[in-house]
Amino acid sequence: MKTYVAGHRGMVGGAILRRLEARQAAGEKLALITRTHAELDLTDQAQVRAFMQAERPDVVILAAAKVGGILANNTYPAEFIYENLMIEANVIHEAYAAGVTRLLQLGSSCIYPKAVPQPMREDALLTGTLEPTNEPYAIAKIAGIKLCESYNRQYGTDYRSVMPTNLYGPGDNFHPENSHVLPALIRRFHEAREAGQKSVTIWGTGTPRREFLHVDDMAEASLFVLDLDRDTYEANTEPMLSHINVGCGADISILELAQMVARVTSHPEPNLPSLI
Repeated sequence: MKTYVAGHRGMVGGAILRRLEARQAAGEKLALITRTHAELDLTDQAQVRAFMQAERPDVVILAAAKVGGILANNTYPAEFIYENLMIEANVIHEAYAAGVTRLLQLGSSCIYPKAVPQPMREDALLTGTLEPTNEPYAIAKIAGIKLCESYNRQYGTDYRSVMPTNLYGPGDNFHPENSHVLPALIRRFHEAREAGQKSVTIWGTGTPRREFLHVDDMAEASLFVLDLDRDTYEANTEPMLSHINVGCGADISILELAQMVARVTSHPEPNLPSLI
């Protein structure tokens, strides 16, 4: 079976590829296809069409996306909505055009409204206003879900979507400005320890709560959902509410997270301003 992993150099795509390579090494008949961004620009429809027509994969795993933390989303909203919309539209449509009937698309928990009840349920989608700082990215990921559902409804494809909670692990982005909260905290505390600083200031009040999942667990869950037989998947979803949330079921406050990172890095506990 030919399986194309889009975004194999990213944190999630890389974890999924490692799982598939392990299956391959265990004797499962898999032909794995990958392309770097230099080899294939997923925002270019002509390139994606030529690739899909040439390779004709049996399965597509769409883990490619432009991602970043709050600052990056707020600074580059046009890039986040444009690039993610183009990637999803090109990969999903050209997969269909090449005869691909099975596809798994990875989204984000930011698709849900800002004031969504906890724990977040799939049926909270499109029930309220999105978080303004990452609304463009969220709109793009919602579009990805609806693309999959629309192709399923019109063409009978089996395109599925999974929505991970906040992820961490190998391959994470530790950029000082564009990373997510956990790698940002790890870098900040590590650098503070190396510099001999006695305190670390973090954004916000520390009271918001977030759920975190290791990327290898997300990869395993993604392949589990992909491997479900169609009757089972459709029995647990709806044609216009077909995405599945993936998380660990427990959350932690940002203050507790910062204190945990402080302990691991052997640094004094952080100073928290009332609001930044």
